[in-house]
Amino acid sequence: MNNPSGVKKNVCIVIPCFNEEKGLAVWEYSHFLEENPDVLICFVNDGSSDNTLDILEGLKNSFPKQVIVHSYIKNMGKAEAIRSGFHYCHYHYNFDYIAYLDADLATSLEECLAMTAHLNDKITFAFGSRIKRIGAVIERSHYRFFIGRIIATVISFILNLNVYDTQCGCKVFSTALAEEVFKDPFVSKWLFDVEIFNRIIKFYGRDKVLEKMLEVPLVKWIDKGDSKVKASYFLKLWIDLYRINKICNSKK
Repeated sequence: MNNPSGVKKNVCIVIPCFNEEKGLAVWEYSHFLEENPDVLICFVNDGSSDNTLDILEGLKNSFPKQVIVHSYIKNMGKAEAIRSGFHYCHYHYNFDYIAYLDADLATSLEECLAMTAHLNDKITFAFGSRIKRIGAVIERSHYRFFIGRIIATVISFILNLNVYDTQCGCKVFSTALAEEVFKDPFVSKWLFDVEIFNRIIKFYGRDKVLEKMLEVPLVKWIDKGDSKVKASYFLKLWIDLYRINKICNSKK
């Protein structure tokens, strides 16, 4: 693996950004980077038309050894933005774990980093789960919760996997697993998480996969209420699920 920067980081977090000018909590990112010098953050500017890129470049200038800005002129969608960020970081830097996280920090950077503690020689994939329970703060609109549970039920059926929340935007991988999972493009721009699970199942096999992954209930998740998913997509969503179902049921 090439490492032109000479930087060795323990954890790399990829964050896709599309028109995040109003939602980027610069202070939170800055504080986290100051407290965690061994973490590398790769912001993927996915064709933003606002001042997102200027803000990201400002963070890079403040933390040149910890921040990468990987930018595209044309919007590719969240799935490809994350995939390209993983490839860029994997090729240019050395690290033990790689994660992706939503730019609005609905899940905090601290909680994402803490999730790496669950990874070891046995567990290579950990993901956040927005389970409402005593002691946790999970704030989500009733509408999004209701729609989310319907989709989650369908996804569990497609994957034949007893998982509560595949769509939470906080997932952590070992570098070896990430290289396999993000090798090929995804079918869906937004439901690519389902494809990730399917690729992991096929990589390890159903007999072993449950030993390799861990669903971690989040301590805090706050719905920022500014989803980049257009309302019209909920009509196309079922087409994506149909296409993903065909992939999941293929023998390849």
